[in-house]
Amino acid sequence: MPSQYRPQLLGWIDDLDKGTNHLSGADDRLLYANDNYCAFLRKTSSDQIFYLFISLISILSLTFYIIFYFSFNFSFSFEISIDNDEKIIDILLSLGVIVSLFAIYLMIPELYQNLFTRKGSPIIFNRKTNKVYINESYFFNFTSFKNPIHFLQPNKKRIKEYDWADLHGVVVHNFSTYSLNTTILMVCEPGTHKTIDHVLLDPLRYGIGSYQVWGWVNNFMCFNDLISLNDGKYTWEQETPFKKDIIQDQGWPEWMVEAFNALSPEHLTEIKQKYHVQ
Repeated sequence: MPSQYRPQLLGWIDDLDKGTNHLSGADDRLLYANDNYCAFLRKTSSDQIFYLFISLISILSLTFYIIFYFSFNFSFSFEISIDNDEKIIDILLSLGVIVSLFAIYLMIPELYQNLFTRKGSPIIFNRKTNKVYINESYFFNFTSFKNPIHFLQPNKKRIKEYDWADLHGVVVHNFSTYSLNTTILMVCEPGTHKTIDHVLLDPLRYGIGSYQVWGWVNNFMCFNDLISLNDGKYTWEQETPFKKDIIQDQGWPEWMVEAFNALSPEHLTEIKQKYHVQ
């Protein structure tokens, strides 16, 4: 059965149900949780360094190949006659250049999102207002096709507030030999299955592990006692160190940081009015 969310994602495995879920595990992704909100890490330092290295080497290698092609082509441009074998080689090399340019186009977002992701790009869930907050690199989004104009803005960010009711989880795989799965939050128009945005929740997990963070978040949002507020890197009493280490100086709007701890939708409205947020 295909995904109910449209357009369907390439590599789709499963749509995830909301509500209480016994299959949960914060693992090393949970940074902090208290009675109001929790914060999940989405990019570990080791993954960030590894994929930064891979993307950088790939771009440099492909660029070197393109330079080689044009140097090779220029050296034969003064030939009076070119035989059929040389024509075939030139066609193959030309196709290689086209493929290389397309690959570079796909790898630049990967380079940028690893280079400019800060503090693991945490995602914040407030269960008393049912709001979700992100502050991430524009290139952190899992989709590969980006506006090339934005390549000139490597540090471009997006900071957004979502309604939990409009976020729906799906699991996709990356077609690699390691069969790594990723949990995506599909942002849908209210009351529909039409997707208008995507948010990464839990990237690159093996098999069943890709469902556990989704389970933990659902248990948290449903006020289920199956999870512990002390499962994270910081215990619930350590909110000040958490904000100092992870949130401070990362470009979070002041109103949003205060909204993490909003106690109700009405309280959130007061905070927005205080900061003149529409």
